[in-house]
Amino acid sequence: MTRLRKFTLGAVLVALVGSGAAALYAQGPDGRGRGGAPFGGPGGPGGRGFAAGFALGQLDLSDAQKQQVREIMQRHRQQTQPLAQRLQQAMEAQRVAIQAIPVNESLVRSAAQDLAVAQADMAVEQARLHSDIFGVLTAEQQEKAKQVEAQAQARAKERQQRAPRQPKGQV
Repeated sequence: MTRLRKFTLGAVLVALVGSGAAALYAQGPDGRGRGGAPFGGPGGPGGRGFAAGFALGQLDLSDAQKQQVREIMQRHRQQTQPLAQRLQQAMEAQRVAIQAIPVNESLVRSAAQDLAVAQADMAVEQARLHSDIFGVLTAEQQEKAKQVEAQAQARAKERQQRAPRQPKGQV
């Protein structure tokens, strides 16, 4: 598997786990989100709440499992905060390096390398998060989560194939 494919797969997993974890974290104690949305937004009156997210919303988690996932998410957020800042700084450094005139190829390469390292570190942390959350699930829940993820990837691929491609230069 090429590095690009590994990175892309990692990014997809990050997106899936992140969105599911965010939905789970937003879950209130009654299973309907925090309920603070004044105009019926997610979690509010008529909102989609917990079930709107990633596969976790479709897995019928017990209250104990929900609490474990919240704790995992909180710990993950605390552990990755410095990494997220490093990633943000690396992205900014690359942007600055790319826009420099005249072009400083070694600076661009160095910034790109730093960004790649930060992205790889974040992908590893996201994989750990995914693994920790899957460790909380029963075998049946894990299987259902895999099925839901596969369906989501298939829908995304289908949307990508249907999306009209605009020639470069058009906005």
